[in-house]
Amino acid sequence: MAMELIPIGTILAVVTNQVLKTAQAAKDVVIEKDSFKVLSKHLFDIEPVLKELQLRELDDSQAARLALQSLEADVKKANNLVEKYKNRGRFYLLVKCRHIVNEVQEVTRDIGRSLASLSIANTEVLSGISDQVNRLQNEMQRVEFETSHSQLQIVDKLNQGLRDQKRDQGFANDMLQEIARAVGVPVEPSEISKELASFRREKEEAGNRKERAEVLFLEQVIELLSQADAARDYEEMKRQYFQRAQVIERYDAREEYIPPLKPFICRITGTVMVDPVSLSTGTTCERSAIEAWLGRKEDKTDPETGDVLQDISLRSNLRLRQSIEEWRELNYCLKIRACKSKLSSGVDSSVVEALNQMQELIRENSINKDWVSIGGLTDTIISILGSSHNRDVKKKILVTLKDLVEGHARNKAKVIEHQGLDHIIPCLGRDRSISMAAVELLFELLQDRSDWNISVCRQLSQQCSGIIFLVTLLKGPVMESAVYAEKILNKLFDIDEENISRAAKAGWYKPLVDRIVQGPDSSRMLIMKALVTMEVVDSNLKLLAEEGIIPPLLSMVASGNFESKELSLSVLVRLSGCHANKELIAAAGGVSLVLKQLFSPHTRAILVVRCCEIVEKLSSEGDGVKFFVDERGIQLELEPIVKELLALQQNANSSNNCRKPALRALLGICKSEAGLVKTAVLNASGVSVVLPLLDDPDSEVREIAINLLFLFSQHEPQGVVEYLLKPKRLEALVGFIENGNNSDVQMAAAGLLANLPKSEISLTTKLIELDGLNAIINLLKSGTMEATENALSALFRFTDPANVESQRSVVQQGAYPLLVSFLKVGSVTARARAAALIDAIKPIINILSWGTDSLKEEALGLLEKVFLSKDMVDIYGSQARYVLVPLTGSNDGRPGRKVAKVLSLLERYSKSSTSIIPGLF
Repeated sequence: MAMELIPIGTILAVVTNQVLKTAQAAKDVVIEKDSFKVLSKHLFDIEPVLKELQLRELDDSQAARLALQSLEADVKKANNLVEKYKNRGRFYLLVKCRHIVNEVQEVTRDIGRSLASLSIANTEVLSGISDQVNRLQNEMQRVEFETSHSQLQIVDKLNQGLRDQKRDQGFANDMLQEIARAVGVPVEPSEISKELASFRREKEEAGNRKERAEVLFLEQVIELLSQADAARDYEEMKRQYFQRAQVIERYDAREEYIPPLKPFICRITGTVMVDPVSLSTGTTCERSAIEAWLGRKEDKTDPETGDVLQDISLRSNLRLRQSIEEWRELNYCLKIRACKSKLSSGVDSSVVEALNQMQELIRENSINKDWVSIGGLTDTIISILGSSHNRDVKKKILVTLKDLVEGHARNKAKVIEHQGLDHIIPCLGRDRSISMAAVELLFELLQDRSDWNISVCRQLSQQCSGIIFLVTLLKGPVMESAVYAEKILNKLFDIDEENISRAAKAGWYKPLVDRIVQGPDSSRMLIMKALVTMEVVDSNLKLLAEEGIIPPLLSMVASGNFESKELSLSVLVRLSGCHANKELIAAAGGVSLVLKQLFSPHTRAILVVRCCEIVEKLSSEGDGVKFFVDERGIQLELEPIVKELLALQQNANSSNNCRKPALRALLGICKSEAGLVKTAVLNASGVSVVLPLLDDPDSEVREIAINLLFLFSQHEPQGVVEYLLKPKRLEALVGFIENGNNSDVQMAAAGLLANLPKSEISLTTKLIELDGLNAIINLLKSGTMEATENALSALFRFTDPANVESQRSVVQQGAYPLLVSFLKVGSVTARARAAALIDAIKPIINILSWGTDSLKEEALGLLEKVFLSKDMVDIYGSQARYVLVPLTGSNDGRPGRKVAKVLSLLERYSKSSTSIIPGLF
């Protein structure tokens, strides 16, 4: 029936139904859902407009009929588009996504134009909803659709690969996985086979439509994706291999090659064909060769006969192609059999030859990656890798394995299953060429198509030697190896943060520092816990600080929670043990911050302990108060520090873990600053605080205390005397002198005795009773020079001219020969004190009054050495000055100069402040 005879209302009803039907169907298209959903929405929006026209009396005009006819045709076109793509293969829809979007956009705009024509023809009828109609038709005419960026990336990557003629299996695996993931298809052979089958159907239909470009494109896509692992049925490949292997059993075991039959040879190139095609004359050539032949010649001739061709069409010779493929596959099996024999020979040259053949097989056809493994060669070369000592064999196996596993999931799994990692990892530690091949292979094994194989990464992570070798490569001279090693290590860090600590133990600290500087709190805590227990040499502690670890640690001390404070302080304790780091801690404001934490009444006990340990290390190694500065390098106020450190000893809640480092810090500070000793004694009651520590059950506390009392005794000796005269105290002091295991304690105990008032006769008597004199004399025999000097000074207590019995005891216990020997071999201080102890200085001074010039000169030389000791100046200075001054007028050059020098020594010490330690000069 002609359209003109159909009532316009009927046409309107048909169009309305068609719009609703198409709108509903458009919602169900699985690819480019967004575009089809927009089309569906617009169609649903058109339905109320058409219903409005049905409710009112539509003018039956020619313009209205033409508009409806146009709308109906466009909606049918949209419906056909929906039907066309609704049930197509998902892979096909993805690779055609850009074309599909353009089609949907074009039909949507067409419907918008038809709707505009319909609204113009029915202006009065649609007056109530004219704004809605105008908006809708304007939107539809101007609509722009875009496919998703991720899908376009996949399509562009695929097209670029086709242009670059990429046919390797790795690329095929990546593309197949990306396409499958994008369209929601599992990467399984059964599912992939269905999708590739749909591609083939599309190619056939395009061929029927004579769409040559479409056919060529689909052929290329099918060929590429068919190279992927998932596109091959593994069981079918195994069946095919064993079928071919059975055929070659009738060939001699030494046979490695079957020559090609003559029909396999291209008439143009003279080589075996890959894609044979036949001319109408029956001549068969390689497709690319005959196409080039026909394209070059004006007269189209048969390349074999030279006859002019009336028909230049080409027909695929599928049967011949199949025969050629079978011939090639038989040769593959022959070579695999030969390789197996050579590998089992145990001869290195034969093994290398077999490995070369395996590489050739893999390059020739990717199916050989599977066939080589099916034939058992992969297992064999993994075993040889572990047992061979030939470096060329090892390197060759590593390279061959990389060729086998590259982009091939099954072969990677086979290498891992046969303990390949156990044999590959030791190769990382071999020479440059082997380690380079090993790290490249390892990197490939860790890849799972376009991502990392987490399971294999975890296996590697469990082998500590692997991380050690990788760090060695990272720090080595070969840049390519270092790049691979760093990539692998960074992935292992992501999988298990314990690996960061393992890498640090192997000497790579940057990741550890990075996590502490900018990592999440959980990472920081884990890394700091590891760093606290890790064995790190000073050079690496210095490196850690130079990498920037100190500022974030101090930041956590300042504002972190309790756990982060404790861990960061513990790490700082370790860092401050390296002398080079002390300055960096101070420059970062760390000393002020640690002292603030230490002396805050709200700081928890364990944090106080850590702060004490840091302060102790800052003041150790003779550094004293050198690093007690703020971030600008300005000296901190020291008196409060000394007072607080002493106060910690009186705190009933302070444990030895806190008291001992605080005591050691106090000792280090007081040794370096004489003024602070006076502060500790006079302003902080240092003697009364430290004296009870001599009774502490901890031997180390007692030893530190005796060292501090030695320093303090110069300023408050009386309090010490009173304490020592109590029962058992003096015995303990004698015990310190007798402690041959600790020379510092012996030196301090002897020095303490030397500083105590010699007028305390009861103390001297008590010491003799307790064998103290004998302990001092023994110290003269075996002590260090510093301890000996103090022992000599202490010996003055027993040589008082008013106490003949005491002097007799000194002589009876063999002191005199020792004193004489010190005059010959002792230090200047020891010589001077020894000389004073045997009534020798006064006679020397008297020589200056009556001796000959040569004797006077000799006496002046001795006094020059004696008066290097302030003790001697204090005792004999006045008497010597009385005799020396008259000699300054002598005209003799040498004696005059010596007199002046001795007088200058006397003058220097008369102006100097009181010495803390006897014999310091």
